[in-house]
Amino acid sequence: MELNPEIINKLNAIVGTEFVFTDIETRTLYGHDETEDFVFPPHAIVKPANANQISAILKVANEYKIPVTPLGARTGLSGGALCVQQGIGLSMERFNKIIDIDENNLQVIVEPAVITQVLREAVAEKGLFYPVDPSSMGSCWIGGNVAENAGGARAVKYGVTKDYVLNLEVVLPNGEIIWTGANTLKNATGYNLTQLMVGSEGTLGIITKIVLKLIPQNKHNLLLLIPFYEAGQACEAVSAIFRAGIMPSALEFMERDAIDWTLKYVPGINVSIKPEHQAHLLIELDGNYPEILMIEAEKITEVVAHFKIDEILFADSDEQKKALWKMRRSVAEAVKSNSVYKEEDTVVPRYELPKLLKGIKEIGAKYGFQSVCYGHAGDGNLHVNIIKGTMTDDHWQFEVPKGIREIFELTVALKGTLSGEHGIGFVQKNYMDVAFSKTHLELMERIKSVFDPNIILNPGKIFPDEL
Repeated sequence: MELNPEIINKLNAIVGTEFVFTDIETRTLYGHDETEDFVFPPHAIVKPANANQISAILKVANEYKIPVTPLGARTGLSGGALCVQQGIGLSMERFNKIIDIDENNLQVIVEPAVITQVLREAVAEKGLFYPVDPSSMGSCWIGGNVAENAGGARAVKYGVTKDYVLNLEVVLPNGEIIWTGANTLKNATGYNLTQLMVGSEGTLGIITKIVLKLIPQNKHNLLLLIPFYEAGQACEAVSAIFRAGIMPSALEFMERDAIDWTLKYVPGINVSIKPEHQAHLLIELDGNYPEILMIEAEKITEVVAHFKIDEILFADSDEQKKALWKMRRSVAEAVKSNSVYKEEDTVVPRYELPKLLKGIKEIGAKYGFQSVCYGHAGDGNLHVNIIKGTMTDDHWQFEVPKGIREIFELTVALKGTLSGEHGIGFVQKNYMDVAFSKTHLELMERIKSVFDPNIILNPGKIFPDEL
């Protein structure tokens, strides 16, 4: 439904006229994230300043049955922040404060619009470490990380967002405000509503405060770039490194096209890539004792020596480390600069990575699409970028989804699942039947209806159009 003047007046009264926007320019700007080229302008953008204002907005939305989509930094890749049913786009941008860094208990209380890198740097100044580091950490917000259960390069050693969330202040769809848990490291008191909210993609409540666990910061790290002549062998080496007893703080896979496109897109990265190199592993080790890191690095060189590799690059300066990480973190931007693309966020047990990569290439050949693969190989998370290029719209719309379904079927057959860190959102929802039975999906829908009986909060996400 359109937002009539009565509704707009109520929203103005809650947040002030300067924080309600109905002009097409603002609505269009907030109507997209980084998912393909989708744009869904809402009827209005509203920018609340506190939980009480959000509560009042949701009460109005329930009264008039208006869809409400929480909007973060809009860096997502699954369409979780797309206002697919229009209504109200609820921008959280004014929730941008780090409230308290508790050095005694190694915790931080933060609002959802704090940029992830800003949070990491703020706690690092006090010798503390928040490990979760999505590739977009310089622009994504911590609230979106919680909503999607974001991971990143260092998830292989340190875990993902859910492993650091202790407690949440949440505004429920009916406007009630609750804390989901306690600021304690252990909590066996009733159902774990905190973890239910983490990864719920803004469909169960709107997060307004976040309590995160921190850990002490390690003082040293080593970074290695290992070129492989065969991409499949790079994937095989991943499991071999862990079986040798090494626990890297990051272990990233990049196939040839990913690096080529990035070197063209990102200036100032001086890395020599020979024509015969088909893939690279970027491996980081961290700790407090350099001599131990050197022993582990030597062990890695012994392991990968059994594969067809070229000379290993040891980053010998902070500048070179930053350049290598910039190369890895810029892959998605580089791909997007070249073409519209679909990004599938597959994850399998890491030993199955060679089978997954081989199968993806075979499926691409079958359905006529090019894929660029890279990702967090250390935890089995492979990002598959399917390139539109010169493909016709009909082929993109009707044939490519058949290939994507086969990729997901292969992933599940390898004991994996549809998404490791990007979420399901809008673009993956109609593949959920590949991973879940009708019983699973009906259970999830019933949980949604308990929290949100009028189905106003971020509708059109996660659940298939037809069960």
